[in-house]
Amino acid sequence: MRRWQQFHTASKPKPGASKSDTLDCTEQTLDQAEWMGLCSDETGTGGDGTEGQVTGLTFGESYTWPDGLKVTVVAARVFTDYDPELLESAEPGSTGFRVTLKLENGGKPAVDLDDLSVSVEGAANGGEAAFTMFEKGSQPLEGRLASGVAATKTNDNVLETKYGWKIVVTVQRNSENFDLDFPEFDFPEFEGEIADWRRT
Repeated sequence: MRRWQQFHTASKPKPGASKSDTLDCTEQTLDQAEWMGLCSDETGTGGDGTEGQVTGLTFGESYTWPDGLKVTVVAARVFTDYDPELLESAEPGSTGFRVTLKLENGGKPAVDLDDLSVSVEGAANGGEAAFTMFEKGSQPLEGRLASGVAATKTNDNVLETKYGWKIVVTVQRNSENFDLDFPEFDFPEFEGEIADWRRT
């Protein structure tokens, strides 16, 4: 896994200003025009540090939003530890699997994880996974993540086996914070393969 990279410095010099005259681009009181003019180049970073990279990421790489929340899709693995009392199982011809995500809040305010969601599609010949939730070991995206805190979360899905094992995991985020809703802040996509110990 690549070393995490801090998304941005706490402040950025204003054009034509002295080095001591800095603007805090994380300040919530900035109006949209000011933020766009002075801070908009501080976009999210991909796993290789490329500013604004949201596609071409792979499992194990990271993406950081402007407020410092970092997400890494760690892995996707076939799920077999079904709870028989809940009648859990994948339908015949489908694969149940669990996506593991690592999140770290590198910003100052707490982050509402309920604003995050995950969608999964087949990367080879189409197909969209259906969201589900397997009881054992589930750690859904919910609650709040305090500043400086890291957490591991899960997302469970079922995908028809005809679509293969290669998938694209998109991590979506809704926010009332205007600087996260600009078009350039797209949703990061992570490509990888569903791991299954039963396959040789």
